Amino acid sequence: MSDPFHVQLGRVNGAAEQPLKPASTSTSVQGTSFLETLKNVQGVRFSNHAQNRIQSRDINLNSENVGRLADAIDKAEKRGGKSSLVMLDDLAFIVNVQSRTVVTALDKNQRGEGVFTQIDSVVFADPADGGTVTPSIDIKG
Repeated sequence: MSDPFHVQLGRVNGAAEQPLKPASTSTSVQGTSFLETLKNVQGVRFSNHAQNRIQSRDINLNSENVGRLADAIDKAEKRGGKSSLVMLDDLAFIVNVQSRTVVTALDKNQRGEGVFTQIDSVVFADPADGGTVTPSIDIKG
C-alpha cells in the first residue's frame, strides 16, 4: 500500500503560506464614482446595468436626486411595493424595493412606448423644492 496523502493547510508544494496582501487602500479620484459614493450615503444601490444605462444615456444625478429617489423607495417599501417604477422629473427608474437597488434608468427619450411591465407600484418622487404633494391613492383598499 502507498503512504496516506496528507494535506497541511498553508503549504503548497513545500512553500510556507504567504501572508495575504492587503487590498489597495489608496483610491484615485477617478477610482470611486459619484454613484458609488452616493449609494453608501443614501442607501440606494445601482446595479451594473443601471450604472451603464445612466452613463450611456448621459443621465446626470446629483445628491438631491438620489435623496429624492431614496425617499420614493421608502414610500414604496411602506406600501408593500416590491418592484417599482419611480418617476423623478423626466427620469424613470425601475427599482427592486427590497434590496433598494435601481435595476435600470431611462430618460424621456428612451421610454419607447411608455409601457412598463412586471412592476407592482409606481411612485412619483416628491419635488426637491418642497412643493405641494398630491395625496397618494391606495387602490388595494
